[in-house]
Amino acid sequence: MESTVAQKLDAIYNLQLIDSRLDAIVKVRGALPEEVQDLEDEIAGYETRLEKFQSDIDSFEDDIKRFKDNIKESEKLIKKYQEQQMNVRNNREYDAITKELELQDLEIQVSKKKIAESGLKIDQKKGDLEELSNLMKDRQKDLDLKKEELDTIVAESESEESKLQSEHDKAIKKIEDRLAKSYTKIRANAKNGLAVVMVKRGACGGCFNTVPPQRQADIREKKKLIVCEHCGRILAGVEDEIEEEGVKTKKRTAKA
Repeated sequence: MESTVAQKLDAIYNLQLIDSRLDAIVKVRGALPEEVQDLEDEIAGYETRLEKFQSDIDSFEDDIKRFKDNIKESEKLIKKYQEQQMNVRNNREYDAITKELELQDLEIQVSKKKIAESGLKIDQKKGDLEELSNLMKDRQKDLDLKKEELDTIVAESESEESKLQSEHDKAIKKIEDRLAKSYTKIRANAKNGLAVVMVKRGACGGCFNTVPPQRQADIREKKKLIVCEHCGRILAGVEDEIEEEGVKTKKRTAKA
């Protein structure tokens, strides 16, 4: 059996009341969830940079090993050429070997220079790595404190939040998909999370703009879904202001 407009309004207003209570629970947490996420992202970024620093250090150490191997190879060749130089037959052979000796000596000098440069780069990277590691430790402490604070707040409201979430899931099933999607969209765009409101004191309960008397009459009848012409929120009904007047009694005093 299809629900009447009045039933639809009651159902979606009930959903709004549940979601508003859930919003209140989330509001207590303030910016903590975002702060925790930001710190986690920041630390993840530091970890990536630390890995890059270590990779650079490993690369420079590999370079040093390669340059040392080059030096050993050049030293072997120098020894070989020196032995050959002792048995040359003419000046041309002597000059050729001398050039090879000079070339290998130059190779050794270049390799030693490269080793020194790589050593300096390693020291710099290790300094950067240590500085970043200390910073990451400090941020990790901040994260641990924030998470502990958030976990405490969540634990205090966990039972109520779970209950309300269950109520939300049941309530939204009673609402047709098209209306539920509209409700969700309006809630997402509303700063206070209110998609369904009552008309109070002649004004929209969401944006507080005046609702004309004739429109209020239509809202009371609940024969069709009516939205606020200013903010687009669904108007579920009209709350009449009840003024209670105290009855004043006067005491009469008898004349003597």
